[in-house]
Amino acid sequence: MKKTLEEHASRFDEVAGEYDDSQNDTEEYRAAVSLVVDHANPDDSDTVADLGTGTGAIALALAEDAGRVVGRDISEGMMERAREKAEEQGIENVEFGEGRFRDPNVDEADIVVSNFAMHHLSDEEKVEAIEAIAELGPRKFVLGDVMFFGEPNPDEPFYSPEVDDPSTVGHLADALTDAGFALTAVERVHDQVGVLVAERGESTDA
Repeated sequence: MKKTLEEHASRFDEVAGEYDDSQNDTEEYRAAVSLVVDHANPDDSDTVADLGTGTGAIALALAEDAGRVVGRDISEGMMERAREKAEEQGIENVEFGEGRFRDPNVDEADIVVSNFAMHHLSDEEKVEAIEAIAELGPRKFVLGDVMFFGEPNPDEPFYSPEVDDPSTVGHLADALTDAGFALTAVERVHDQVGVLVAERGESTDA
């Protein structure tokens, strides 16, 4: 049985202090962060929502160019570290608060990003999450995550089966298309890690 949201939150609360160092040791994670930031490419009129923000790596990287960034997570411990980093860096146009993929606690966003967080949801829950993201009215959604480009090597998983539930790229692409997005870029970082860019034009906005 997969962990509940509360169990995930508690787990991340416990590792918040060491999270940045542990993630940055991973080449694939660093590559995904860079690609998500590059593809998001906000301007100073954009509100960006970073879902599953963790300690704010993506949110803080985008804040320099965006008008406003809202980071949402289920772990107060992780967000407290994000707030500390924002204060240390003198970043004032970012705000962190509780929110989850299927209930983001965001009114609207021009761009939505997420990195290494959605894989905790089941396939069905990911569909619901992408539908909730679409309702925010973004013109672009950039998803970096653990995802399968083929059959995963069971001897070299990039994920922990007891807590993670990655989807295939095909399932994610179908969910994005069904929610009114067009997939405009697929970046393969690793057989089990990728970045998807989904956009929609004026005519498809809600």
